[in-house]
Amino acid sequence: MKADLIIVVLIVIGLLGRSPIIATAASFLLILKLLHLERFFDGIERRGLELGLLFLTIAVLVPFVSGKITWQQVVDVFTSPAGILACIGGALATYMNGKGLDLLRVDPQLVVGLVIGSIFGIIFLRGIPVGPLMAAGITAFFMGVLRIWWH
Repeated sequence: MKADLIIVVLIVIGLLGRSPIIATAASFLLILKLLHLERFFDGIERRGLELGLLFLTIAVLVPFVSGKITWQQVVDVFTSPAGILACIGGALATYMNGKGLDLLRVDPQLVVGLVIGSIFGIIFLRGIPVGPLMAAGITAFFMGVLRIWWH
């Protein structure tokens, strides 16, 4: 019963926090649980992140395949200060996301704190929820800074 209550709380938090991905994911898992399909949980846990990252990467690559991004635009990225900074920003963001993914694999219960923090960010900082990986990456960075500072 505790697990059901936690997942319902996550659904409510996702709805209140205007994070349909969290609300939908939690709802999907609750439905699986209520239908007694828990046997799929291990596979989802093992391969879910990989599958999600696959679809995210596909979505990012679509403009290249559809012709929305031209060769000239690619060249312009490497010849303009904004483009070079965008490359650096993208590299740092993906690095941070990787660290966030590592952190979530070790401490999956941190998702609750990330969701609550995202809700605070939405309400008080007028932020936009984009998912737990970047939040987890920033958390991993802060944890690394604290480890260095206290040791």
